[in-house]
Amino acid sequence: MTGFEKKVHEVQSGPLQACGIKILQVNLGYQCNLACRHCHIEAGPSRTESMGMKVIDQVIDVLEKSPIEILDITGGAPELNPHLRYLVQKARGAGVHLIARTNLSVFFEPGMHDIPGFYAENDVEIIASLPHYMETSVDRVRGSGTFTKSIEALRTLNGLGYGTEQGKKQLHLVYNPPGAFLPSSQTELEKQYRKELLSKFNIVFNRLYTFANMPIGRFRDFLVRTDNYQAYQEKIKGAFNPGTLNGLMCRYMISIGWDGTLYDCDFNQVLGLTVDMECPDHINDFDYSVLAGRKIVTDDHCFACTAGQGST
Repeated sequence: MTGFEKKVHEVQSGPLQACGIKILQVNLGYQCNLACRHCHIEAGPSRTESMGMKVIDQVIDVLEKSPIEILDITGGAPELNPHLRYLVQKARGAGVHLIARTNLSVFFEPGMHDIPGFYAENDVEIIASLPHYMETSVDRVRGSGTFTKSIEALRTLNGLGYGTEQGKKQLHLVYNPPGAFLPSSQTELEKQYRKELLSKFNIVFNRLYTFANMPIGRFRDFLVRTDNYQAYQEKIKGAFNPGTLNGLMCRYMISIGWDGTLYDCDFNQVLGLTVDMECPDHINDFDYSVLAGRKIVTDDHCFACTAGQGST
């Protein structure tokens, strides 16, 4: 039994269990125009893993035959998958709500200029990563010029109606700490983001989400290189909040890797931790009734999702 499993057993009678499947999260591949140092996937321009049409058609088949309500599209930069538009249009036809996770700067890559308009036309909710509201902080993590591109992308999205009306085109931002520490209050950070982005750039958005960095992938390498790995592990363990367990995203979703393998979350994907051994572990054999009540596979990296306010 892992340390995380022991902690869960201290506060409830059994292991974490799924509470149905509301969300199908699909990782379209690890290719990205950026190579952020906190990226748990270790995405970047040199990665070639990409979901092909066979798996995408299987995703659409699952959406059409199950009561899943939401398709959450991620990467890498999902926009770099050549089949993104096909997936979005087919999923919309299946009647599900669409979410796309973006780094914003990808809109300036060749052939990507029409993506914001495409998202708007297809009622895609956008969750955009913006590590900070200060240029120096963002460029330090993502590379020179990235902040300027991100701001321009947000202005474009605002111009399309994103973030401007509650309940209409939703635009949410994501904050990740730039170092080996946990995020501060989500409420207070959201206030700061709103103030800075509105006053300096006339940019608005709907919500800000804060996520603790996972001690895996490229961020783990950073922690080891700076001799902070053990200290960070102890920090997230010490910040365990039992009140976050009911809202953990893994309990309401299935994550599909670029090759069709099934995971409880995108983080388990990096570690090769497929769904529970009693469940089908590939989309070829997707069984909603079995997967909806599965035991969640956990390890000590899960402490990052239950630290403080949690990553829900």
